[in-house]
Amino acid sequence: MSMIYKTISNQDVNAETRLSIFPSENGSSEIHAMIRLLDREATTEQQFYAIETVVASLQRETGELKNCTPVLKRYFVSDAINQAHLLPEQKEIAISVVQQPPLNGTKVSLWVYWVENGQVKNCGENTVSLQRNIYTHLYTTQMHSRQKNEGIETGRLFDRYAEILAKQNCLLKDNCIRTWIYVQGIDIHYDRMATMRKMHFKQEGLTDKTHYIASTGIEGKYIYPETIVLMDAYSISGIRPEQVAYLKGLSHLAPTIEYGVTFERATAIDYGDRRHIYVSGTASIDRKGQVVAPFRIDKQIKRTLENIRVLLAEGGAAMDDIAQLIVYLRDPADYDFVEKYLNIQYPDIPKVIVWAQVCRPEWLIEMECIAVKTSENRAFENF
Repeated sequence: MSMIYKTISNQDVNAETRLSIFPSENGSSEIHAMIRLLDREATTEQQFYAIETVVASLQRETGELKNCTPVLKRYFVSDAINQAHLLPEQKEIAISVVQQPPLNGTKVSLWVYWVENGQVKNCGENTVSLQRNIYTHLYTTQMHSRQKNEGIETGRLFDRYAEILAKQNCLLKDNCIRTWIYVQGIDIHYDRMATMRKMHFKQEGLTDKTHYIASTGIEGKYIYPETIVLMDAYSISGIRPEQVAYLKGLSHLAPTIEYGVTFERATAIDYGDRRHIYVSGTASIDRKGQVVAPFRIDKQIKRTLENIRVLLAEGGAAMDDIAQLIVYLRDPADYDFVEKYLNIQYPDIPKVIVWAQVCRPEWLIEMECIAVKTSENRAFENF
């Protein structure tokens, strides 16, 4: 099966949705949506109402979503503290809220992930499970500790996550596939967060001799101003070690441990009928760990995309297998150029472009993505 892309306009609330549809003949299609608003002059209340109106409309009117259940919603907002009360209560879905303003000038954008014939359950502790076949997919969101100290917070978050996984008979080392770590004031607080993460990983048996976890570490704020570190995570119960591959891209990229951080460039998960690839936050970097083209957004975007293509190719995929793309920009003034460039090169891929500084000041842009590729392997159960 090949990825299908659609663009849907909702003129009633002046919004546009880009969908990626990975169709399945066995009743396990996957759909990602990136919803963006187009009316910058609408009030905050009107914009949040519009987002939910679009989601309801998609669920009701999009044929491919007929038997699909929403699993994850991530809101990219412009002012988390003052906007959190506008979000509806949603218990049977993983909800993520992060202050990373959409750079088209609106107050909120939304990523939604649906799965066909999925059984979704709230497990408590900000964790939602998706049951598909023999696998239990665990989405834990909005983990935080209001300590005003990035080192203490990081340690507590990983301790807490280990406890959450233990209740599902899972381990960080064996079952965690992906993390998103948002750091308020990343130029100041990233190094201490990364050091504490590295220490915790070592305790859990995650080293350069075993493996790490695909991740994005990026600027982001939560609804509580005293929270410096916020984390979302994704794990799979029922996965076997031979189903997981770690993609390095060594022709273009250095192992992260060479410059003191501990995450995998990308992780591929094989099922009987498909492959999922989670590409970590990727920037303009070379095989020596050096920044390529400082100060040049035009060159950094090209190198970043080249690095992503290399990682996807290592996993047997290509850019037209991408289900969703998140683009982080350090300087809002680069938005027009980046949006135009991506719309020319990859007009159909669902994407959002947000304001969020990267962990090195010299990096002007970072991107992450999820790809889905048809792959047959009878040794594994289907997704």
